[in-house]
Amino acid sequence: MDQFNLKEKVAIVTGSSKGIGKAIAKGLAEKGAQVVISSRSQEACNEVVQEFAEEGLEAIGIACHIGKEDQRKNLVEKTMEAFGRIDVLVNNAAINPVFGPIEDADSAIFDKIMEVNVKAPWELSNLVLPHMQANKNGSIINIASVEALTPGFGLGLYSTSKAALLMLTKNQAKEWGRYGIRANAICPGLIQTKFSAALWQNEKLLNKIEKSIPSGRMGQPEEMVGLACLLASNAGTYMTGGVYTADGGYMISG
Repeated sequence: MDQFNLKEKVAIVTGSSKGIGKAIAKGLAEKGAQVVISSRSQEACNEVVQEFAEEGLEAIGIACHIGKEDQRKNLVEKTMEAFGRIDVLVNNAAINPVFGPIEDADSAIFDKIMEVNVKAPWELSNLVLPHMQANKNGSIINIASVEALTPGFGLGLYSTSKAALLMLTKNQAKEWGRYGIRANAICPGLIQTKFSAALWQNEKLLNKIEKSIPSGRMGQPEEMVGLACLLASNAGTYMTGGVYTADGGYMISG
């Protein structure tokens, strides 16, 4: 069990006021990590920090709109001020403002999706790089999606952005391995969060999806935690450049 111990490690989790990000942040904190809760709203961050504190978990909240350069820099600077190190970065925050054919989206939407889902994780990772280099150790966990691996309908630009995130992950692993830094991607399937509500609140669509998945159901945010803890901890020290699905068998359901 000691291999999974994250005591004295500091983890930043973006988009962690709810959903998968919050579940992962809580899992890392339960393993002993000092966690930075981050989302666009400071109030939402504070609520999660308070909730964690009541359970004896160590966390601070730093608001950050990851699409804005000054806020990304502030997130890393404030984390260093508070804890003096950064060991784990979970790039979880993402957007999907449109559902529909790829030809119907306008170029401003395309730019916005790429800005938040690809450019922000690239820049945030670059900002934590020197701090991880200083420790000769670090783990970057990029939250992608099964949509990055196989095309669905109506999520084309989101899928494209997540596919780009997978290649970014592999390049980070290849280029930064010599610094003792690992980079891996997690591809969740359909998880019951506010983010995916458009899919699972449509009963007909949900029934269709659940019938096609070997597990026969959608997943819960907490079911992403074990994989994240493995990749963040010493149990995963030889895992880098990997793309790991947690999708109830969606990718083999053809």
